[in-house]
Amino acid sequence: METLFFDTLQLVDPFLIGFFRLSDSAMTGFLTGTFCLCLLCVVLGEFTISAAIRLNRSHLQTLQHELTQKEALSLQAYGMGDRVSYNALNKDANDAWGRYFFTMAAYSAGMLWPIPFALGWMQTRFQAVEFELAFPLNLVFGDYVGYPFLFIPMYILARIVFKHLRRWLPYFRGVQAMLDRSRPGEGR
Repeated sequence: METLFFDTLQLVDPFLIGFFRLSDSAMTGFLTGTFCLCLLCVVLGEFTISAAIRLNRSHLQTLQHELTQKEALSLQAYGMGDRVSYNALNKDANDAWGRYFFTMAAYSAGMLWPIPFALGWMQTRFQAVEFELAFPLNLVFGDYVGYPFLFIPMYILARIVFKHLRRWLPYFRGVQAMLDRSRPGEGR
């Protein structure tokens, strides 16, 4: 398995290193390349989660329908003053909401899978590279940090940028509409 990982890294290396060679300045090239790599991780992760949601759309719709139905029944029982039925139906609605919530949380966690691969590739290229930190960061993190220290905020920035670009990207525009429709309480 380890050989497959390193063979794959060697295969994608010429493509990925191209991002880091967009500038003649070493630091600008590193920052640009890291941001492009992070943006690629975001796009791959978003594509993966959208594919998973599309494949499991009927299950999500079932969960959403159950949630909506239990919620409506509990409110109806409350309106009729039937406290026992309300409590039982409200518990069922909360259980349905929990199943829906944790299903979506699992999908959301699935969008992070490209990050370890990107960091693994960066380790093969930038393991020995250190960045000196200025005061007061050096008091917290030490005098020098490696590539993960810059990767993490760049990934967050890439997520923010992608969020604002999503509505203009043809495939992801449709994904966003699908996600909006699949949320409980939407489209009623």
